[in-house]
Amino acid sequence: MEIMENQERLEGFREKARALVARMTLEEKVAQTLYNAPAVERLGLKAYNWWNEALHGVARAGVATIFPQAIGLAATFDEDFVEEVADAISTEGRAKYNMQQTYDDTERYKGLTFWAPNVNIFRDPRWGRGHETFGEDPYLTSRLGVRFVKGLQGHDEEVYKAAACAKHFAVHSGPEDLRHQFNVDVDKQDLYETYLPAFKACVQEGHVETVMGAYNRVDGEPCCGSHLLLQDILREEWGFQGHVVSDCGAIKDFYQHHMVVDTPVEAAAMAMNNGCDLNCGGMFLHLTQAVSEGLVEESRLDEAVVNLLAARAKLGILDQKTHSKYDEISYDVVDSAPMRELNEEAAARSIVLLKNEGNLLPLDKDKIRTIGVIGPNGDNRKALVGNYEGTASHYWTILEGLQDYLGDEVRIRYSQGCHLCHVPKEGNGDDREAEVRAVCDSSDVIIACMGLDASLEGEQGDANNEFASGDKPNLNLPGKQQKILEIICASGKPVVLVLLSGSALAVTWASEHVPAIVQGWYPGAMGGRAMARILFGDRCPEGKLPVTFYKTTEELPEFTDYGMKGRTYRYMEGEALYPFGYGLSYTSFSFERVEADTDRLTENGVGLTVLVKNTGLMRGRETVQVYVKIKKDGAPNAQLKALQKIDLQPGEAREISLRLPVEAFGLYDREGQFVYEPGEALIYVGGQAPDERSSRLTGRKAAVLPITVS
Repeated sequence: MEIMENQERLEGFREKARALVARMTLEEKVAQTLYNAPAVERLGLKAYNWWNEALHGVARAGVATIFPQAIGLAATFDEDFVEEVADAISTEGRAKYNMQQTYDDTERYKGLTFWAPNVNIFRDPRWGRGHETFGEDPYLTSRLGVRFVKGLQGHDEEVYKAAACAKHFAVHSGPEDLRHQFNVDVDKQDLYETYLPAFKACVQEGHVETVMGAYNRVDGEPCCGSHLLLQDILREEWGFQGHVVSDCGAIKDFYQHHMVVDTPVEAAAMAMNNGCDLNCGGMFLHLTQAVSEGLVEESRLDEAVVNLLAARAKLGILDQKTHSKYDEISYDVVDSAPMRELNEEAAARSIVLLKNEGNLLPLDKDKIRTIGVIGPNGDNRKALVGNYEGTASHYWTILEGLQDYLGDEVRIRYSQGCHLCHVPKEGNGDDREAEVRAVCDSSDVIIACMGLDASLEGEQGDANNEFASGDKPNLNLPGKQQKILEIICASGKPVVLVLLSGSALAVTWASEHVPAIVQGWYPGAMGGRAMARILFGDRCPEGKLPVTFYKTTEELPEFTDYGMKGRTYRYMEGEALYPFGYGLSYTSFSFERVEADTDRLTENGVGLTVLVKNTGLMRGRETVQVYVKIKKDGAPNAQLKALQKIDLQPGEAREISLRLPVEAFGLYDREGQFVYEPGEALIYVGGQAPDERSSRLTGRKAAVLPITVS
């Protein structure tokens, strides 16, 4: 009944759109396929700019809450919380839209169609845009992607709160400097097992309104004009009913870089004929000629415009007659106290404790007179926000967060230590080594703030990219950071290394020599406040790694190789420095009475129960992680297939139930067909992945249950 009712609503939106399209001229219809669609005043259709961003907060349109970057949200491993954050983002989005409409502002970044989330798989830590994603795992990305979409779009039965967009479809994860001409040669097994699941989930479970095509080609077809991707898979196989938008300038690449057509007219025709409805760019201006010359049927153009106007109808903004509860959201909610509180909570939940030798953390401020904050990310606002960011009314860097937390009780000494990535020439006055030593000598404990910011990893063409493409050349701490860290450690003082980055760094030396290491990602505008609370034990760290931290750059396959062999925790053969799913706490948890309701796979899958107990002295949240290993030659390593966050007081125990669907025990074959291999599978249940490195780091092993697959 629910599906039928939803179909009826969708058809109602489309009927309204068809009525408008039937009254439009060819030129008017063509103009509506551009991201900056003009008004059609005689039909009462207002101008609308489709381009807006909300990756981790409403972006590029003035003040809004800057939540942790997407990779940090992924580290929460918490579906419910990610939806809560996305709901807050769309609340601010509606509030800003309502305000902008009051002043008739319809420019770029002023609409309700948000081009987020980015559900590409972070297959290689060198990729500059990886911090926009939910990490390297298809299951985690799927779950968080679906919930982010639902948070943005809302649960109103009559109108969307905002429209979400799953991007970039598909098989897209660098290198950035090749993206406009690169052809991805991917086998069907990797395509269906790794690169497509999150998009499929967003379409079929999240009912995402928009899908954005990628810049690259897949098997010779540009993604924004790919019959395979946009027709065979997206529309036919998955039943997608929303609209498709090109990445910005991607259609121009068809003839300028991919060289698959010769002219702009042919490029526009190729994209339109293969299912792209909206052009971020100006190539669709050539559709008038393409239709006139018979390269595009006008009926296909009509279909595209119907898709677009139906999207505006779903948002309740196609005409002035539609009103919804979202029209009443006040501008007062933007940057409000509840938003700041949620933002700080998000930052705290995203922080991952990687090492805590001798329980150095949490720090006790009653036992510290002077604390040294050293490093280029100690007072770096850029390291808070990542990319696709908004503008905060107030930022708390690590230094500012500590100053705010400690007040006058503890003296804080600060040194930048070195530039984030530049190595100064001798004698140019940029040498801070003496200052670093002085701060160390006069401090009881050192907080070393190292890592990256969005000037070192980001999108090709982003302003201020230190590396031309936005990709990282390696996984090392850049510039003089490693040397400064070694000077700090040589002081003999207790050292806490705080890493701010959007990706994995090969901090192998630090892992051996620094007693405590914390991964903070790009934690948002409230990041410094949240970090201070973690460092001083006001709350437990609870984040888990959504990506593998490798030991070296050299162990990675070639960046341009999109085959998954040797990549990510699912296919790597060596041992990680810090594994996917790993993260320590100040408290401890036990997993007892792990049971399955069957020892043989059934059509209902496998039901699991586990008693989780907080065996430590602090309240904490633990992520129950369930992995499945298919015992077959050539099968992936154990893969994440279920997760649940649980909040426990000291001594509290709670039994939780999870269900693994039957699909958790299938694999794709070389032809991209989903199959079940008769034999044995292993289910692992615990607070981490079942690899040996995770067991050594945590001092515990995941419980294992055998299941027969027949």
